[in-house]
Amino acid sequence: MVPIEQIMKFLPHRFPFLLVDRVIELVPRKTIVAIKNVTCNEQFFQGHFPEWKIMPGVLIVEAMAQAGAVLLFGSIPDPETKFIVMSKIDKAKFKRMVVPGDQLRLDVEWTRSKGKICQMKGKAFVEGELAAEAEIYASVLDISEVKPPLT
Repeated sequence: MVPIEQIMKFLPHRFPFLLVDRVIELVPRKTIVAIKNVTCNEQFFQGHFPEWKIMPGVLIVEAMAQAGAVLLFGSIPDPETKFIVMSKIDKAKFKRMVVPGDQLRLDVEWTRSKGKICQMKGKAFVEGELAAEAEIYASVLDISEVKPPLT
């Protein structure tokens, strides 16, 4: 099991955009199983939708992508010198609403890589029921290739 402190060493995301709470299983260059606990305190519920709280599908895909990034960081040499960005989402499907109190199980499989691009298949489950799935593509860049943010 990978605790949140270790996840935060891999991912640059922070509250309110860090969407992986725990890693249950990680097999380098193969698969990761991670958890996102969905609570009524999530900031996005203020506007989506105040009367009927539903986790936006795009954030479910983002949670799968973040789990995939942890998989990649746990699988590549010299991860501290790398920066991973999502480069494409394909075949996204949403099968079930995700609401406060749900626990998302994020299953991501590394399917192939070519050059700097890695392809993964992600699935998100709630209590064993498929909530969403997508193909996720990520670019693994050297930190030296990434321009620093404007300040």
